[in-house]
Amino acid sequence: MKMYIHLKGDKIMTSSREAERRGALTLVMGATGKTGLPVVEQLRERGLAVRAFVHREDERSDRLAALGAELAVGDFLELTSVRAATQGVDNVYFCYPPFDGLLEATSNIAVAARDAGISGLVNMSQITAREHAGSPLARQHWLSEQILDWANIGAAHVRPTFFAEDLYLFTGASIAADGKMILPYGDGKHAPVAAEDIARVVVGILEDPAPHVGQRYVLTGPRDLSMPQVAEVLARELGRPIEYVNPPVDQWREALERSAAFPAFLTTHLAAVAQDHQDGVFSAETDVVPRIGGRPAQSLEEFVRANRPFFSGTPA
Repeated sequence: MKMYIHLKGDKIMTSSREAERRGALTLVMGATGKTGLPVVEQLRERGLAVRAFVHREDERSDRLAALGAELAVGDFLELTSVRAATQGVDNVYFCYPPFDGLLEATSNIAVAARDAGISGLVNMSQITAREHAGSPLARQHWLSEQILDWANIGAAHVRPTFFAEDLYLFTGASIAADGKMILPYGDGKHAPVAAEDIARVVVGILEDPAPHVGQRYVLTGPRDLSMPQVAEVLARELGRPIEYVNPPVDQWREALERSAAFPAFLTTHLAAVAQDHQDGVFSAETDVVPRIGGRPAQSLEEFVRANRPFFSGTPA
């Protein structure tokens, strides 16, 4: 049996039996994303009630429903639907995609969460968030942190370094085609962190938000690596030569601009991120994943073994 709650075309879909039994409820915004899905999975594994905020009903939302999550269908940029999604919610994971509109989305959840009496929120920020960042998105993340703190809704902020998944998203095709890992990251380093490990930290905070209020946690994998060192790990685990190619940032940006997959706002952000990497902004090693997430972060070797198809041209 399904129960629908309508509010100006937006809806929350849940099983009435689950609604009676759920107890504390966590809203996951961006629930179909790289960290949103594993956050839902891990909360449900713990028997915790989840409301998954999605833009539309499709095969991805069906997967969330199959996990036992409620579905809240709406739009980050519409306060009405954000208010609907926060009805009866105790905690929130807020994760906005890397597009323009972050400040409006942040303001919406800040207002809705404050009015709903929510006292625990985990905000997905990034390690580059700072007032004078070269990336407009990084500056917006810094401002978003301030807004959520001012709202007094129990916000904690997670600031990951590069996701390990970015390695195959940006270089999987070139690695499969000609054994080249092409990224304009220079001599800088980062400790790749898997989305699943980020999710463990988010869930660890959501289970007991109070000790984490106001904190800004930098999330990393276990080992800070240069890009040639990353290429060496990939070559060893994939069993073939892989060369790191370091093009000029402007040349790489022009290549992104020619692709329909990268809107101008995201292209500007990625180019600034590349410069930040060259300047050492991403270089860090922290113990946040094991300390709050409850288990050691995956090494790059472990991540590549678990995701080998994505580097081979035959993704799962």
